[in-house]
Amino acid sequence: MNLGLAGRTCVVTGAGRGIGRETARMLCAEGASVLLTARTESGLADAVKDCSDAGAEAGGRATQLACDITEPDAPAQIVKAAEELGPVDVLVNNAGTARLRELEEVPDEDWQAQWELNVMAPMRLMRTAIPGMAERGWGRVVNVSSTAAKRPSATMPEYSVAKAAQLSLSRLFADRHAAEGVLVNAVCPGPVKSELWMDENGLLDQTQGRGGHDSREQALEATGAKRPIGRLAEVEEIASAIVFLCSERASYVAGAAWSVDGGTVQVII
Repeated sequence: MNLGLAGRTCVVTGAGRGIGRETARMLCAEGASVLLTARTESGLADAVKDCSDAGAEAGGRATQLACDITEPDAPAQIVKAAEELGPVDVLVNNAGTARLRELEEVPDEDWQAQWELNVMAPMRLMRTAIPGMAERGWGRVVNVSSTAAKRPSATMPEYSVAKAAQLSLSRLFADRHAAEGVLVNAVCPGPVKSELWMDENGLLDQTQGRGGHDSREQALEATGAKRPIGRLAEVEEIASAIVFLCSERASYVAGAAWSVDGGTVQVII
């Protein structure tokens, strides 16, 4: 299927690893030009090479910018850097992080940090990038939210609340800009076998410790068993849904919050 992304210019935040990196790679493979952003340079150069290699036959290109997207001036920097590839057509707000702990353990500054990362940073980026899309009559925005936005996680309280707010933010921007040809949507993954989960001291290790599992393998199996599909998602499975929503083929999808979670949240919304 031709997704109609060849020649489009895309921005992907949190693109140094995991879902963001794979999303950028898939966009490049479709012939898009992609600016990958992350907080630090670590991993970005390798990600850009991976994306460039994937896009070689289709004409996809990749470049990078290290910046903290929670800084108020970051959106202007990002859009300016992306415009060296071309006018921004696609924005994927993917940057995020989480840790496991109880409600009473979360200090005020961590509530604020999740708000800045999941609400204010995407809002500022959309506010900066969307006017150009609207002027040209075509644009796509995908905000990477979470199952925790639909059903709060007792062990990720500040993350859950911020992600729920991100869904509301997505809907507001979708309603405002759909008639201008700019389609704003969200995806809601559950646990994914990305670095956030699988790296040392990541969410899998935290799950093992909190759940009293004898091994990482046992913790992984137990976490997967909670999903009707019986396992965690692969990074590619989430990225595929994101890339589709970025595409020409998603031309009648606006204001959606797609669950890509193996059936984890068992409601029809």
